[in-house]
Amino acid sequence: MYKYCVSVYAIVLAAGEGTRMQSTRPKPLHIICGQEMVIHVISALRELQVKKTVIVVGHAAKQVTDVVTKQAPKWAHVSFAEQKVQHGTGDATIVGLTSVDATAGAASEVSDTSTIVVMPGDTPLLKASTISTLVNEHQNSNNAATVLTAFVDSPTGYGRIVRAKDDRILKIVEERDASPEIKSIHEINTGIYAFRRDLLGPALRRISNKNSQSEYYLTDAIEVLASIGHQVGSHTAPANEVSGVNDRWQLAMAERELRSRTNTAWLMSGVTMFDPQQTFIDVTVKIGKEVTLLPGTILQGETEIGDNCEIGPNSRLVNTIVGAGARVEMTNARDAKIGKCSRVGPFANLEPGTVVPDAE
Repeated sequence: MYKYCVSVYAIVLAAGEGTRMQSTRPKPLHIICGQEMVIHVISALRELQVKKTVIVVGHAAKQVTDVVTKQAPKWAHVSFAEQKVQHGTGDATIVGLTSVDATAGAASEVSDTSTIVVMPGDTPLLKASTISTLVNEHQNSNNAATVLTAFVDSPTGYGRIVRAKDDRILKIVEERDASPEIKSIHEINTGIYAFRRDLLGPALRRISNKNSQSEYYLTDAIEVLASIGHQVGSHTAPANEVSGVNDRWQLAMAERELRSRTNTAWLMSGVTMFDPQQTFIDVTVKIGKEVTLLPGTILQGETEIGDNCEIGPNSRLVNTIVGAGARVEMTNARDAKIGKCSRVGPFANLEPGTVVPDAE
């Protein structure tokens, strides 16, 4: 874990409606591997020792605030700021930055050189190591801003990174405002940045909404900083880490990727899976040693599996505690408790509150 030179604060932009999700559920609260998307984003900050994480809410603000208050890890020091009317990412960042100062306590606690990380609430695949490397690069290089970029084969829909001949970042151009030449660029903006606090506010005050959407783009702050001679750096991330989730197809693809990572981590820690592609484990699940998971096993919510258990095939356990040495076959269980060394199934259905005693 890096040791950061100055304090780090985070602003998570989670105010959008997400109309392409075709859902009454606010976009930041869509579930991936058993956890809300915005909670995955907050969790990616775990290596930064953040002083404060400001969640900028807007659409369905109370619903998002209630869930995040309950689910966010305590180390994130979460607070909220409301963008009452969505005027773009630049405006949302101003709302968040104002809240950083207001919620950090005494003004002296937020120094001019503090790092402000700004990130969208819809990038659930971002790894903690990637955001840590970004902030480390930002601070060690004394950049005014550092942009997390990625190279993709099909950049349609993303803002493009425009560089000078000496490789300096000059600006970020959104797809809607890009010329054919700029659209041919394959280096894209991920929407994730690290800024020096004393330079971010003035840059945001200089941006305008003279664009196709009549919105204040946070990306324009990069051009403002570069145009007056400030150093803008970058760090490149793998494309599959920084994909945003804007519709149900992208949600399904993110789910597949995160499940693969989750299964791999359990396999590397000693869990046996006959077929990882037919094994589904939420990120909130706990599994003991010498556990075997047979095909069709689904473990969800706050499920805990004790040591030396065998689960499956074709079993779904939700918020269920399984004691050490138990065998659970072709079973559905929700909010149940299965005792040590017990045998459950096949064709068992455990209703909430069911307790299977320890086997003698």
